[in-house]
Amino acid sequence: MEFKNYIEIVEDWPKEGIKFKDITPLMADGKAFKSAVDEIVDYANTKEIDLVVGPEARGFIVGCPVSYALEVGFAPVRKEGKLPREVIKVDYGLEYGENVLTIHKDAIKPGQRVLITDDLLATGGTIEATIKLVEQLGGIVVGCAFLVELGYLDGKDKLEGYDVLTLMKY
Repeated sequence: MEFKNYIEIVEDWPKEGIKFKDITPLMADGKAFKSAVDEIVDYANTKEIDLVVGPEARGFIVGCPVSYALEVGFAPVRKEGKLPREVIKVDYGLEYGENVLTIHKDAIKPGQRVLITDDLLATGGTIEATIKLVEQLGGIVVGCAFLVELGYLDGKDKLEGYDVLTLMKY
């Protein structure tokens, strides 16, 4: 399936100069979204996944149906102040700013094999931070899966040594 047919390019959002890749048309089409999730599940089935981890908010959209299909748990990575129990945190850079990500301190057991999912790989800052959180808790990142990669931002360079799946590349 040509997933790019379901991505809307939004100029100058969230700020001038950004060409935002909107995945909501993909999500709105049940067959297209199922096909995208199925491709990630097929990839994950080769990895012996114990847990799926996704950063907010669109990482939840991708990760939850993947974890459901794999019959494994899902652990959310959230911005600071959004998780109710004890967390660990890491600072990271975005394509258009900086932020802090957190995960519950007990979200991952040492040795668990983790798939990280998100909608978009841009500069790699969010996923790099998510990897740090997973590894600080003793998890083993066995794959990273994205709907979209912005190849011109070289985010994949930050994931050297990790197995990466992207369904679309711009």
